Amino acid sequence: MPELRRLLHLRGESEEQRAKRLWWSRFRRRHQAGAKRAHMAWRAAQRPAAALAPSSAQQVLGLRPLSDEQWEGLQHLFVVPPHTPGRHEVDTRLIIEGILWMMRTGSAWRSLPARFGAWSKVLSYYRQWKADGRWAQVQRALQSQEVPLCSSA
Repeated sequence: MPELRRLLHLRGESEEQRAKRLWWSRFRRRHQAGAKRAHMAWRAAQRPAAALAPSSAQQVLGLRPLSDEQWEGLQHLFVVPPHTPGRHEVDTRLIIEGILWMMRTGSAWRSLPARFGAWSKVLSYYRQWKADGRWAQVQRALQSQEVPLCSSA
């Protein structure tokens, strides 16, 4: 509306003044449109990225529960010095079994049965072990202890 009012005032002005005002009016509209596009692009860039749908856990078929022999082979990876300050007693085998349960079933972390402990604790240990390379060692140890599914005679 203010822009229209400005244009109506042009009727009583000189040709030169009218040309200047028309130029200014067109410049201002183009500038505002460009500024609006730039502002919308800037706001879109500032907006947090859309959260990707969490990838569903992959189900690993044929994965068996942890046997006593397998646990004996893995224990050396999780030795905690006795009386380490700030460390609470953790049942590492139970946490590994919880992670293996997750891989076996392919379900969400929050649906981890209570017998394995808090799902968040199991997940945090999994992430920690994956980051420091320990989980890769666990996988290699479990694969080397695997019994072949069929024996060729």
